[in-house]
Amino acid sequence: MSVRTQPGPRERLLRAAHELIYSQGVNVGVDALLKAANVARRSLYEHFGGKDGLIVEVLSSAAADDAADYRNTMDRAGDHPRERLLAVFDRLGEIIARPGFHGCRYLAADLALTDPDHPAHQVSRDYRSQVHELLKRELVALRHPRPEHAAHQLLLLIDGTLAAGATRPGTDAASAARELAEHVLAG
Repeated sequence: MSVRTQPGPRERLLRAAHELIYSQGVNVGVDALLKAANVARRSLYEHFGGKDGLIVEVLSSAAADDAADYRNTMDRAGDHPRERLLAVFDRLGEIIARPGFHGCRYLAADLALTDPDHPAHQVSRDYRSQVHELLKRELVALRHPRPEHAAHQLLLLIDGTLAAGATRPGTDAASAARELAEHVLAG
């Protein structure tokens, strides 16, 4: 006889928050989060100190997964830095084409959270810094004359691709960004 264990309140809150914060934004109501997770309000405060703590935890968890996806995408593309960097835009095209794509969760959170001291902003900054460093490392390996600047340009293309993919579906934003990225890589 096997015993099936159900996820605890913390895990249910995280799972519900990942889904609802991405699909509805960080301003999703606490009651909707609690209902989706099937937990009492007390669980939110015990495990996360409140909704802000839950948002930070969700973004932090997503950032780790998303950064790993960038690394895996580049690793699958082989050893040549140019191909590794361009593979990022091919991957963005796949992500944008998914049903239920709602854009960049970090950009959405940054725009929705108007308090400049909200801790979620630091999560977004740290995430973008991590992606910037991944890009810069490849640009250095490519012997780009301005790897720091080019990494900023590529990150801007990534942000723009995700925003355009959400706001202008069907425009093939990833292919357009990939073409622009080729110009950045040419130095």
